[in-house]
Amino acid sequence: MMAHSELTPREIVAELDNYIIGQSEAKRTVAIALRNRWRRQQVPDELQDEILPSNIILMGPTGVGKTEIARRLARLVDAPFVKVEATKFTEVGYVGRDVESMIRDLADRAIRLVRQEHEERVQDRARELARERVLNVIMPPPPVNAVDADNGHTETPEPAESTTRTRFRERLKDGRLANREIEIEVQSDHSSPMLQVFGPMGMEEMGVNIQDMLGNFGGKQRKKRRLKISEAEELLTKEEALKLIDLDHVTQEAIKRVEDSGIVFIDEIDKVASRSSKGTGGPDVSREGVQRDLLPLVEGATVTTKHGMIKTDHILFIASGAFHVAKPSDLIPEMQGRFPIRVEMHSLTEEDFYRILTQPRNALLKQYRALLEAENVTLNFTDDAVKMIAKTAAMVNADVENIGARRLHTIMTTLLEELLFESDGSCPKTVNMDASDVELYLGSIARNRDLSQYIL
Repeated sequence: MMAHSELTPREIVAELDNYIIGQSEAKRTVAIALRNRWRRQQVPDELQDEILPSNIILMGPTGVGKTEIARRLARLVDAPFVKVEATKFTEVGYVGRDVESMIRDLADRAIRLVRQEHEERVQDRARELARERVLNVIMPPPPVNAVDADNGHTETPEPAESTTRTRFRERLKDGRLANREIEIEVQSDHSSPMLQVFGPMGMEEMGVNIQDMLGNFGGKQRKKRRLKISEAEELLTKEEALKLIDLDHVTQEAIKRVEDSGIVFIDEIDKVASRSSKGTGGPDVSREGVQRDLLPLVEGATVTTKHGMIKTDHILFIASGAFHVAKPSDLIPEMQGRFPIRVEMHSLTEEDFYRILTQPRNALLKQYRALLEAENVTLNFTDDAVKMIAKTAAMVNADVENIGARRLHTIMTTLLEELLFESDGSCPKTVNMDASDVELYLGSIARNRDLSQYIL
């Protein structure tokens, strides 16, 4: 299996095709951008700094797959990836999150990603050490050398004790003692959800980790917990793995990975675009302020994080927005220049809805079948029924409001509401739905525009 970072553009598109219907142009553009990240790593060092990423704007109505592309990319690439909402950020000086926090989030993701990789490499050794700690609780080890107080010579422990420990060790390895409870001492969790810092420049902006400061205050605290052996092994394995890895090396590798291959997906970028070219004040001031704050990050800046300084020159930014009211040209000119690639995603057709219901690995029909199988109900749809659902979705989108594939969720919930309510798992049964059943449940609602506005 080829590593995710080495997937070719064609293979990336094929992976996206498993979950997203249509939008081939957007998939190709994103695939090329991802592959270029790997290509840049192969060129001579003197050229690497000169090759800048080509940032992308995905434009299209809601529900056509913009956010889904981001979700699937996050699982597809093994690079640091963060998805943020442009509307969550405010201009510097206003209460709210500043745009640099997205880079800090990216750094945190990278730390977790790299640490997990390092922990997996030492997992076997960590599990052995954890098992020894559990064994020491079940049966404390005999002293290596016992000195006889009467004659002063050293005695060797009895062989029977070593044999017993070996027998217990084998039982632990085989899992025969998994449900037995023991009391172990573990590191105390210093997470403090109630602790928050507010101010014009909070601790987050200064790159200071308050929890680490408080956690190290007075040394590492430990507490006793009573757990099943299987649970104790998992906890102790994590502790031992952390001891075996070099956290400084993890941090250095994570920062380099962020700088060389980090990806930031900014959703709802159209919501921070000014809807007029005149300085009218009000909300537009804050919107342009967010753009101006975002511009240095996209151009290339150095951001202070609690893990160290991070340069954003080679981070890939992918933005998306419906652009119903605002247009890409409503972004400030400098921002437009930093997103040179624009891809328009198309509205979904009746045929697209049919394919969305049947083809993806996570197709909506498969999801509802799986939900009802939990209640011993086998749900089947005829091909005509699926086509009728797709036709209804396209019709309601055209008549009421085009919300794309999200319309299928409202339609399926309405169609199966009675079945989902009545199913209690008391007796197995099979339900077959054809076009007439779909017409019975949805026909009158879909044709009544007033009802569709509220129900579908």
